[in-house]
Amino acid sequence: QVQLVESGGGLAQPGGSLRLSCAASGFTFSNYAMSWARQAPGKGLEWVSGIYSDGSETTYADSVKGRFTISRDNAKNTLYLQMNSLKPEDTALYFCAKGGGPYTRAYLPDYDYWGQGTQVTVSS
Repeated sequence: QVQLVESGGGLAQPGGSLRLSCAASGFTFSNYAMSWARQAPGKGLEWVSGIYSDGSETTYADSVKGRFTISRDNAKNTLYLQMNSLKPEDTALYFCAKGGGPYTRAYLPDYDYWGQGTQVTVSS
């Protein structure tokens, strides 16, 4: 029933920008925290950014702080990740995930549903 569908990935040059979207359905989107996480080739899952259900707090991994911005539009049931100043090390499969409640933080086992992922490749 719960579905999370990421889009917006693709190829970008170093220093470029991409905006990822996550369309949510099957639950009351405005009641739940959301996060973005990523997995680079051969590496584990890395939490990237999170946002509370009402957008009152946003948090970021140190590796993306100052470059990425998480946001949400609860009227559209959509989560976003604006990625600026992209680096090759940002290359990964990016997932959106639904928290178990309105204030879920950066502990990934607390996220109960995941999207299929969208690929971001940063290369010159």
